[in-house]
Amino acid sequence: MQKPKITLILGSAPDVVDAASWSGFEFDNIVAINNAWHVRDDWDYLIYPEDFPADRLPIAVNPQIQKLITADDYVSIQNEYGGFVYAGGTMAFTAGYWALGALKPDVLAFFGCDMIYENLEGKTHFYGDGTPDPLRKDPTLQSLEAKSARLMHMAAAQKCLTVNLSARDNTRLVFPRMTVEEVAQMRRCDLSSWASFQRRTATQSAIETVLKREAELGYFVPSGRYWEEAANFDANALREVDALWLGLTPKIDPEAQTNSEPRRAKAS
Repeated sequence: MQKPKITLILGSAPDVVDAASWSGFEFDNIVAINNAWHVRDDWDYLIYPEDFPADRLPIAVNPQIQKLITADDYVSIQNEYGGFVYAGGTMAFTAGYWALGALKPDVLAFFGCDMIYENLEGKTHFYGDGTPDPLRKDPTLQSLEAKSARLMHMAAAQKCLTVNLSARDNTRLVFPRMTVEEVAQMRRCDLSSWASFQRRTATQSAIETVLKREAELGYFVPSGRYWEEAANFDANALREVDALWLGLTPKIDPEAQTNSEPRRAKAS
C-alpha cells in the first residue's frame, strides 16, 4: 500500500530541538516557521510574516531545493480557506493552511507548535525568550483551541489527517497525538482510522453550518492585513464562531479509543 504524503511543520517551542535527532524518518516536505529553520538543515520551506526581521533569515538558501514563503505566497492560499480572521492570525495556523493548499499532504504533522508559555522552566522558545505572539490581544486569537479545531476539520475535508507530534502534557492544539515513529510507519490504509474519528466529531453538514455563519459575518480581508480592519470585527461574534468549532470537536477519552485510532490531545 502506498505511503501517505507527509508534511512536517516545525514551530519554535523549546522541545522542537528534538526533531534534529529524527534520523531515518522521511518527510515529503518540511516547513519551518520563522526561526525554526535552525532546527534542521533539510527544511524545504521557510514561512514567515512581513514583520520578521531580515537578519534572522538564513544567509544561504539552496534555490533548487529550498524556498522562502512570504505573504506574497500565503495570503492568497489563506483566503481560499476563509481568510485570516477565521483561521487565526498567527503563523502556526497560517503555515498549516498554506501547506494544505500548496502541498496538499495526506498527513500534516505539527511539532513545536503547542503555544503553551505558562509554567515553563527557562526559555519560552528553543532559541531563548521570545514574544508569545499567539497570546497577544487579538480578536482572531481568543481561542487557540478553536482555531486549531477549524484547521483540523478543514484539513479533514480534503482528506488530510492533522496530527500533533508533541509529547508535552499541555497543548493548544486539539489534533490527535501521534509519535514520529507512528507517522513514519503509516500507509494510506492507516488513514481510514481518521474516518472513524471524524464521524465522532463532525459531519460535513455541521461544518458547512459553521462556514455559513462565518460568511454571514463577512469578516474577509483580501489583503491579509486584518488588523487594519479589526475595529469592524465583533469579538463576541467571533467568540460564538469559536464555540461552534469547538462544539464540533468534543474531547475523546484516550482510554476509550482502540489502538487503531489516532489519540486525541487534551485541550488546555
